[in-house]
Amino acid sequence: MADEPDNDTQDNTAQAPEAEPDTAAAPETPAAETEQAPEVEAAEAPVKEAPVAEAPSEPAEPEVQLPPKERRRAARSKHTEARQPRSAEERHAERLATRRAKAISRRARRLSERAKAAERRANAPAAEPLAPVHAAVEGARRVRQGIVVSDKAEKTITVRIDIARRHRRYEKIVRSSSTVHAHDENNDANEGDVVRVIESRPLSRTKRWALVDVLERAR
Repeated sequence: MADEPDNDTQDNTAQAPEAEPDTAAAPETPAAETEQAPEVEAAEAPVKEAPVAEAPSEPAEPEVQLPPKERRRAARSKHTEARQPRSAEERHAERLATRRAKAISRRARRLSERAKAAERRANAPAAEPLAPVHAAVEGARRVRQGIVVSDKAEKTITVRIDIARRHRRYEKIVRSSSTVHAHDENNDANEGDVVRVIESRPLSRTKRWALVDVLERAR
């Protein structure tokens, strides 16, 4: 008898109705929507790209220095502004204006350069005279005596100079003669006269002597 209440308690517990779920808590979501939700979230999330490894930077090549003519040509090729067609008179007038402007600038530059040069010359100290390298000494000119053999040329006489000297080895008297052309300013000497001539500067292609005086007249 003591076990009966226990059995009743177990029956009541077994027959008790289960608690109904709260329908107002949250509406049920379809299974399809539940499966698509993570895909949409994954699509909306920003995609993080993997960092790209940067290639090692190559050393920049040095720019080639073009000559001035090539640089001007390159600058002209970059000129894209189209000029209006001009007549021959307009081009000629433009050339004249350009030349006139250049002439004015050249004249101004030259005047300034001349003024600067004159100022430098005025401010420069006086130059000291240079010492002579060689002393101004005139050498002894040779004087010879001879006989006039021709006086046909104008202001020129031909003189034969006789030379007699002893041979250095055989001690024999050796006689020789030479002919020179001498300058006679007054045509004073005649053929056969004994004259004295002196060495001078070149007076012509063959004259290197000048008449000093007439020692003896021809008979």
